[in-house]
Amino acid sequence: FVLATQNPLEQEGTYPLPEAQLDRFFFKIYVNYPSYDEEIAIMKSITGATRATLAPVLAREEIMALQQLVRRVPVADHVFHYAANLVRMTRPHEAKAPDFIKNWLAYGAGPRASLNLILAAKARATLRGRFHAAIEDIQAVAPPVLRHRLGTNFAAQSTGVRTDEIVRRLLEAVPADEKLYNA
Repeated sequence: FVLATQNPLEQEGTYPLPEAQLDRFFFKIYVNYPSYDEEIAIMKSITGATRATLAPVLAREEIMALQQLVRRVPVADHVFHYAANLVRMTRPHEAKAPDFIKNWLAYGAGPRASLNLILAAKARATLRGRFHAAIEDIQAVAPPVLRHRLGTNFAAQSTGVRTDEIVRRLLEAVPADEKLYNA
């Protein structure tokens, strides 16, 4: 289990991870600055004399059980097909890839992205009290699952196109109609 942070302001002495290593991260999540009230609370908690007390929230066995619960969440075939289609359409050499993919990406997401879309969709459905993963779950988790798995080319970089914009457009371009995937 690895968590990593990236500070976009200070790059000296740090280097971007190779694509193969980035692909091993489940999500890439952007964390914005805290709100005003949150920043005040942070200042008070860090500069004060009181120390935070840590208490376990879940035992190891409970975490393992939750992981197994998520893996047991059913996924209909059309959701698998949608996830696979979404990932395949990120690959610029794929015949059916949209033109903006071919114009902006040097490489797309690999099979690990498909696996992570499904697992993340199952977890999201579970957290929302649903007993199955749906296309809406795939769409919700697509940005953090895909954003670090897409390699933009010079055309995208020179015009300021970021991977989140590409994922947003891809979600609009790839049909989510269940009937298309139940054939």
